[in-house]
Amino acid sequence: MIISFRQDDGSVEQLSTDDLSAREAAAVEKAMGDVQWQRVEALLQLQDPTALRAIVWAFRRREQPDLAFDDFDVPGWRRRIRARITRSEIEDALNNLMVQAISEKSEDTQIDLLTPHLRKLAEDPADVDAALDGLGKGHLVRRRQDSKD
Repeated sequence: MIISFRQDDGSVEQLSTDDLSAREAAAVEKAMGDVQWQRVEALLQLQDPTALRAIVWAFRRREQPDLAFDDFDVPGWRRRIRARITRSEIEDALNNLMVQAISEKSEDTQIDLLTPHLRKLAEDPADVDAALDGLGKGHLVRRRQDSKD
């Protein structure tokens, strides 16, 4: 997951949860009240301010090891910080959906329902189309484009 953090000077810092060490991820879990990492990721997708702040805090601790979570804040967080999913996370979500939906013979319908959510969360919405092509479901992208014309 990519966390975009707008600095005071307007520049945007990109922080990837993939770059956290196991200890840093454990510190995030502990700072958030001993939640499991899967819950942290779910909260990031929901743009939860505590989860977003915890990730930035974990990266800031690399330069300021004594920085306490309770002392770290992100003023104007709604305008300055957001989480987005990566191409591999999009592919994982679509693959998981396919496994579940194949047994129900409803994969196209399920993908149609999930795709707008994935586009909204994607760092690059074009990654959703590429992931669908990779699954052999590119016709869903073309069908959506044709319906706009």
